[in-house]
Amino acid sequence: MLSRAILLEKNQTGFSCSIQNITEEDLLQQTGDTLIQIQYSSLNYKDALAITNTGPVVRQWPMVPGIDGVGTVIHSNSQQYQIGDNVILNGWGCGETHWGCLSQYTHLKSEWLIPLPTGISTLQAMTIGTAGYTAALCVQRIIEHGITPEQGNILITGATGGVGSVAIMLLTQLGYTITAATSKTNNTDYLQQLGVQHFIDSKTLASTGKPLQKEQWAAAIDVLGSHSLANICAQIQYGGIVTACGLAQGMDFPATVAPFILRGITLAGIDSVMAAYPKRMAAWNFLAKHLNTNQLQHIAQTISLNECPEIAQEIINGKIKGRFIVDVNR
Repeated sequence: MLSRAILLEKNQTGFSCSIQNITEEDLLQQTGDTLIQIQYSSLNYKDALAITNTGPVVRQWPMVPGIDGVGTVIHSNSQQYQIGDNVILNGWGCGETHWGCLSQYTHLKSEWLIPLPTGISTLQAMTIGTAGYTAALCVQRIIEHGITPEQGNILITGATGGVGSVAIMLLTQLGYTITAATSKTNNTDYLQQLGVQHFIDSKTLASTGKPLQKEQWAAAIDVLGSHSLANICAQIQYGGIVTACGLAQGMDFPATVAPFILRGITLAGIDSVMAAYPKRMAAWNFLAKHLNTNQLQHIAQTISLNECPEIAQEIINGKIKGRFIVDVNR
């Protein structure tokens, strides 16, 4: 059995990204108990960093990237899954310390997997992917905090990206009013189609602001970090919440304690990579229940393994919107 895959290599001669045939022996050397035939993967920001070698994502070489995957179990030493089961992989260091899913086959630990939820197809699962699953974790946290649609607008940064797109779809379906922060003014039609009603230029958040600013948002989902996150915290209404799940602008947080002790706001970190099985299942079941899957076609494009390097560079350059699904068999 050969598996066609993207292989990233780095040695004394430099970095390379190529499509290669991986042997079954090579695959089985990767720690795991379950062999999966992948149907679809996806191209996330972290994958793009790895494929373009523009961020310190990969920690072991050589590496097959791909933090997302959906496919069919063809062999397992675990009692949890049987041959023929459809399963999803999100995170767990795949594409960083363990070979990922931009490959026709992958060998994974069964405890990293979840069963494909009823009502979601394999293609839809990768349209959602880690980005949509992270969005679900953010939306759930906002609801758990007690924020209702009547309390005001929800601000979403990186609105045209995968997390933002799915978060907008979920919150709109649940009756919330969305303000999208975006620098891509030519994509307002795309965002309105998903349910956005208000827009701000994300550049207005990107530089140093006052510790306390006008209260504008009941809650926020932020993928930027740095000055943007600090300004959002300064603009959250009394008792509101900000869910932070990205650092596209930077991993610094140049803020003060003022919004936290004078307005009682909450800053909630959202981790999707190492989340426990019950939390993952709850998020995916939440998606299956509340997401309008008919809308997913509006945010997704399907590409081949060969197209991944070019699209990865466009992701790094901020030229894309929505989600890129990778048909690993195309």
